[in-house]
Amino acid sequence: MDHFIEQIQTLSKRVNRLKNTIATEEATKTSIIMPFFQVLGYDIFNPEEFLPEFTADVGIKKGEKVDYAIMIDGKSVILIEAKAANQKLDKHDSQLFRYFGATSAKFAILTNGILYRFYTDLDEQNKMDSVPFFEFNLAEPRENQIIELAKFRKSSFDVDSIFSAASELKYLNEIKQFLNNQWENPSDEFVAFIISDIYPGKKTKNVIEKFQGLVKKALKQFLNDQVNDKLKAALANSDEEETAQAKEEKATDVPEDPKEEHHAPQIVTTEEELEGYVLVRLLLREILDPERIYYRDNLSYFNVLLDNNIRRWICRLGLNTSNKYIQFNDEGRTTVYIETVADIEKHRDKLIKVAQKFL
Repeated sequence: MDHFIEQIQTLSKRVNRLKNTIATEEATKTSIIMPFFQVLGYDIFNPEEFLPEFTADVGIKKGEKVDYAIMIDGKSVILIEAKAANQKLDKHDSQLFRYFGATSAKFAILTNGILYRFYTDLDEQNKMDSVPFFEFNLAEPRENQIIELAKFRKSSFDVDSIFSAASELKYLNEIKQFLNNQWENPSDEFVAFIISDIYPGKKTKNVIEKFQGLVKKALKQFLNDQVNDKLKAALANSDEEETAQAKEEKATDVPEDPKEEHHAPQIVTTEEELEGYVLVRLLLREILDPERIYYRDNLSYFNVLLDNNIRRWICRLGLNTSNKYIQFNDEGRTTVYIETVADIEKHRDKLIKVAQKFL
């Protein structure tokens, strides 16, 4: 899985570099789409496996062509309709819809090389759903989405298991989209539901309008309170020190500012160190529950740990000197110098890779 994640991330960097220069559908196919399916493990040069210009006769229309079809035992299982990278996908699913019912395929993918929309027939058998059950953005791949995408690799592809998971994915995405919409602009129905147990009066239009701004504000404050409570709990647990920490410190060479004063034994956790800690938690949230990430501060550097275990430190931050740095718990204890706390975000992939070895 780690190798697959790295391959997708490498292809993502390629997409972001090329996406503004690709102007045609053919260029999109050869530079992005075919490499994408190659990463999934398909032999894109074998027409018995990855068939271009697949014929999908629809009714009296003969010779209708789908851009690609992934074949298993001579039968199409996935149809792929490709568009140019600069085209939006919203108006192109009708063509794929026609093809789906005329073939043996169980899945269909509509893509412009950047967005990949996955369809099946959850609502009505042999009739492609109007809403994709899964959408993957290659320009901004998320770890949890890469895990779902991995189910479509040739080595692990199983029609029944993917179809059974498709329903959950579809409704999960729709719920997330609904919550996101309510977060940004609460509907009248949502506001009425929220205040149903706290406002005894009649929910007139004026009452709903009065509460809309309050509900939106309450949602944001609720999330902030949750994050702050978790952070406080992590800070409280960081007070305990383990003997192993001292051993680790002695065994590891960490760059220090020669001007740093060693005569003051007090450990002071600075605002920058807390900002760095929160940023690392956010960058790792796709693969780790933030509650599992703690910190330990000491005179020389600031430790970020998994499960409050000093032997499972992910990185060390040096932010209280003129030479700021981040050190990773990889084989070579790689140290990278940074200018600001925000620069930590540039090393997201490295942080994830280090954290994954503890999972």
